[in-house]
Amino acid sequence: MEIKILGGGCPKCKRLEALAREAAEELGVEATFAKVKDLKDIMAYDVMSTPALVIDGEVKCSGRVPSKDEVLSYVHDVQA
Repeated sequence: MEIKILGGGCPKCKRLEALAREAAEELGVEATFAKVKDLKDIMAYDVMSTPALVIDGEVKCSGRVPSKDEVLSYVHDVQA
C-alpha cells in the first residue's frame, strides 16, 4: 500500500502523517509513505486545500485532519 501526505509540511500535515502511520501499524498493513510538497504535484490530485491523504492513488481526505477512526477505516477499506 502506498500512502501519500500532500502538503507543505505544516503541523496539520505532520499530524496526518502520524495518524496514517499509526493506522497502518495498528492494522498490520505494510505501507510505504511519501510526502508530496510540490504544488504542481499536489494539484495533479485535484486537491484545493491541504493536508490531504492519498492511498494507492485515491484521495481519501483533503483540507482537514481526519480522526484516527476515519484514517483506520480508509486504510482498512483499501486493504480489504
